[in-house]
Amino acid sequence: MGIVAGLDSSSGFTRVVVCDADTGAVLRQGYAAHPVEPKATEVDPQAWLLSLGEAASGGLLEGVQAIGVAAQQHGMVALDRQGNPVRPALVGNDKRAQVAAADLVDALGGRHAWAEAVGSVPQSSQLVAKLRWLARTEPEAAQRTALVLQPHDWLVWQLLGRPARRTTDRGGASGTGYWSARTGAYRPDLVELALGHQAALPEVLGPADAAGTTPEGLLISAGTGETMAAAFGLGVAVGDAVVSLGASGSVMAVHHEAAADPSGMITSFADATGMHLPVVHTLNAVRALRGTAELLGTAELAELSELALKSTPGSSGLVFLPYLEGERTPQLPHTAGTLTGLRRESMKPEHLARAAFEGMLCSLADAMDVLRGRGVEVRRVFLLGAAAELPAVQALAPAIFGAQVVVPQPADYTAIGAARQAAWALGVSRGSLSPHNPPAWQGAAAQVFEPGEDAAVGTAVRQQYTATREQIHPGAFGHGG
Repeated sequence: MGIVAGLDSSSGFTRVVVCDADTGAVLRQGYAAHPVEPKATEVDPQAWLLSLGEAASGGLLEGVQAIGVAAQQHGMVALDRQGNPVRPALVGNDKRAQVAAADLVDALGGRHAWAEAVGSVPQSSQLVAKLRWLARTEPEAAQRTALVLQPHDWLVWQLLGRPARRTTDRGGASGTGYWSARTGAYRPDLVELALGHQAALPEVLGPADAAGTTPEGLLISAGTGETMAAAFGLGVAVGDAVVSLGASGSVMAVHHEAAADPSGMITSFADATGMHLPVVHTLNAVRALRGTAELLGTAELAELSELALKSTPGSSGLVFLPYLEGERTPQLPHTAGTLTGLRRESMKPEHLARAAFEGMLCSLADAMDVLRGRGVEVRRVFLLGAAAELPAVQALAPAIFGAQVVVPQPADYTAIGAARQAAWALGVSRGSLSPHNPPAWQGAAAQVFEPGEDAAVGTAVRQQYTATREQIHPGAFGHGG
């Protein structure tokens, strides 16, 4: 069918993969850091284009027939009537809109009203909260804002030569806080509630739609957010969940409908295939392991893992609730972590090390149960992040999650997912692919771990953890489980 490219424009770099459109085999790759600090919360969007140009230099895109663009989510590019930025773009990790998000929750009538309207409760990262912040703190810039785009929308628009038609996709739109994955429609009233006036919003394309074609004949697909692109690149399907192990954690699953949750614990995203990606976040994951490693004087997490495997299931009665930064799931923003079960025989480094791994994984299993409680099926769990390579994680996770665990080989699945979207749009444009069936690329190479005989042990560990959580934070999830 041809050759396609996928772009991953993250907060700190741009990666480009060039793939065979039929098989997904990676043919070439390019990389460039952004010419800004990775932790900067404001950036001139031109920096993304400069990085893209560098990453794709040296003839990397020679022979490419279609490009897919994935980019950091929740970034805000506010443009005036001429299409010029009214201020530097706000990136996703900008936390200044926390008060604005809380204001919006109250303004619409509470968390339940938001969950019903758009499938999520405003968070500081979302565009709807950033628009409220802009209106409150920079009213002149807010007044000049005529069009609101996200990073992947803006990049697609630039690649196409800034046409009159501006586009986005379901995945990107579902993270704004003013588009509903359940209804497939914008809520312009929520934009006005946040910004103080109406603004133009990009057209939401279908998964296999093309955003347009460049003057040189290069097809540009709809693009999407990095989470949706990564899920597409991994090849996850109904029955699969993806657990991301960063300093904080998240559990995401593929579901056939939007799984809105009045409590706000579930954020209901749309994916890049026409399905849905309900996500539950935890504030604490690998930070609990790093804190424990520092406490025990072990320099590396690999040492902590080795130590943990010298203990036994249940950590000799030690239970670690890893709520070190407060917690979002369950909603305990002002709490702290807890270590219980201290007895003379349990006060050994290996037991504390194992309790940290068990606590982190049980907390993520709690998050997974929030999804299961809304009818989301989980039979297989993909583990992402450097900590997924730790032997203790691989040994404990299948039993605690009660599911097969898959640890994919490290790769830029975001860029691969963007390339797969490009191949889909290219195939549809040529009549060789259906808009309902994406190209069947080979799945990610991975290690697979089964719960096996340890399933009962995992259940016992979770029961010990749950009993402790309920004793210290009764009814945190609104029930006893």
